[in-house]
Amino acid sequence: MKLNIHSFNWEHFSSDKVFSVTLMTMMWEITILDKHSPLLSAFKPSTMFLLYKDENNVTHRNDFALWAWFVEVKNSEVKILTDMLIDVEDQKDMDKDAIELAKADAVALMEKYKYSKDKMDMEKFIEAEDALMKSIAQLKLYEIIK
Repeated sequence: MKLNIHSFNWEHFSSDKVFSVTLMTMMWEITILDKHSPLLSAFKPSTMFLLYKDENNVTHRNDFALWAWFVEVKNSEVKILTDMLIDVEDQKDMDKDAIELAKADAVALMEKYKYSKDKMDMEKFIEAEDALMKSIAQLKLYEIIK
């Protein structure tokens, strides 16, 4: 099965030797296998893992943190478009404290806008919510590393 992941920050992953992709949709976790029924779905910020074979036919697992967008499955090809793509291999020295601080900052900012007596700036609230969800996905990836 072929897999292509594209992110808006120009991160990219591609392989034509993938045989399993597991990710969290808006409703539940799914595993996509070869010859999967056609599918178009949004997914949650979370971790995703895939199983693939290298040129020596050895099975490997690769984990990613993803931010929400879409997955399309059609004709034994999986296409993922995401806002954030973080490969576990690139994050071996991930700073958990910095991620937790970013999460706390996002929560504090959301609380500030939520209880503001002034008119709420929805754009800033959504940005804070995005930062929170990205931090949560990164913390999930951190737990896989450790």
